[in-house]
Amino acid sequence: MMYINKLSLIRQKKVLLQPISFKIKPKKLYALIGHNGSGKSSLIKAMAGEMTPTQGDILINEHNLKDFSAKALAQNLAYLPQNLPDAGAFTVYELVMLGRYPHQKWLQKPSAQDHEHVNKAITLTQVEAFRDRQVSTLSGGERARVWLAMCLAQQTEFLLLDEPLAALDVVYQVEVLKLIRQLVDQRGLGVVIILHDLNLAARFCDEFIALKQGQLCHMGDVPSTMQKEVLQSIFGVDFTLLTHPDTNHKVAVI
Repeated sequence: MMYINKLSLIRQKKVLLQPISFKIKPKKLYALIGHNGSGKSSLIKAMAGEMTPTQGDILINEHNLKDFSAKALAQNLAYLPQNLPDAGAFTVYELVMLGRYPHQKWLQKPSAQDHEHVNKAITLTQVEAFRDRQVSTLSGGERARVWLAMCLAQQTEFLLLDEPLAALDVVYQVEVLKLIRQLVDQRGLGVVIILHDLNLAARFCDEFIALKQGQLCHMGDVPSTMQKEVLQSIFGVDFTLLTHPDTNHKVAVI
């Protein structure tokens, strides 16, 4: 379990997050939503240990995040930032192998177990066909799957994703979300993903975490969130809710 307890963030006298409390459970996919500037990226960076809270605590299985070494944290939590580092010179296999770093000793060569976990991650994310290609030669959707494979190789319980679909067209967005849904269901991961498309979130996620002006304004499952009044309170926009003809879940349109 991951607990966010009265977390607040202030930078240069600007309040980014007011005290927020909630918990993230394994085996669930959470959509982090809200308008631009609501504090989504600040929250996920704090959860990943990239930003130090001004007040409050983040606990992973009752251990405080601030007490983890970088390596220990990476054994429990995988994080993909919005702006990924340049990995174009790496092959797919080399990049996925980087996910094993938290489990290796200094200057240790990859073990048979490391190779086993990398091969499993590559198989699960369906990137075997280009495992020896340089990352720079891949399409956006292929690269997204490779980065997810790297996170899987870390063998963590929690995964945080900061707008991983932002640069992808709708075909790749659906492809990547299907894969993330599969990882939650089959590997039991607890995943938090920043999404801007409400309907994709409602289709693939279990729960919503909604921020507004740095405050937690709503947290709930898909049926309780996909309500006209709730969405209006989050975004300040009047949505019309329709029923999807195939899945019967709610679809929000303006």
